[in-house]
Amino acid sequence: MKYYRTGYVARTLRVSPITIFRWIHQGRIKAEMTPAKRWLIPESELNRLMGVEPSEVKKVIIYARVSSSEQKAHLASQARRLEKYADERGYEVVKVYEELASGLNENRRKLESAYRMLKEKKADLILVEFSDRLSRFGFNYLARLAESYDASVEVVNGDAKKDAMQELVEDMISIVTIFSARLYGLRSQKFRQVTRVMKSAVHG
Repeated sequence: MKYYRTGYVARTLRVSPITIFRWIHQGRIKAEMTPAKRWLIPESELNRLMGVEPSEVKKVIIYARVSSSEQKAHLASQARRLEKYADERGYEVVKVYEELASGLNENRRKLESAYRMLKEKKADLILVEFSDRLSRFGFNYLARLAESYDASVEVVNGDAKKDAMQELVEDMISIVTIFSARLYGLRSQKFRQVTRVMKSAVHG
């Protein structure tokens, strides 16, 4: 929020500084006094006095995600790029979520929290760098869910980045691991054999 001195406001409104001080003391203008005993008037008040409608600023949630702990260092840089994108477009960032989870995981606590904020009208959109950051599959369903809350999902870059294949491979390993564990049990020889073969085939 920008603040202006009384002299600037007086010149902008084409009235005397004495008039501005009188309006402040009468409560017609909201102002804040600095430690140096000077009045500052917020931009919203100046716009109101000028009859300017406040611009509609979008409140956004930034959602950054990586699949594995090896990629954890990329979370912060991903979030920073999204914050820069939001700032360039005049968005108000109300929350930044950085989540370490597979794009196939349906129980992501931070993603659920982001959608809860949309539902409670605390934000207007979720901002993601790539569509697969939100979900590996079923992106359109999540986008429609946001729309049902009168909100939206905005993707900065439509296509997945070139190294996304590595994440997809890791997700596939996760799927095989989960189903093998359910079929054979975590401690079984068969489970260890299946996961060993899968990892060997992937990593060569």
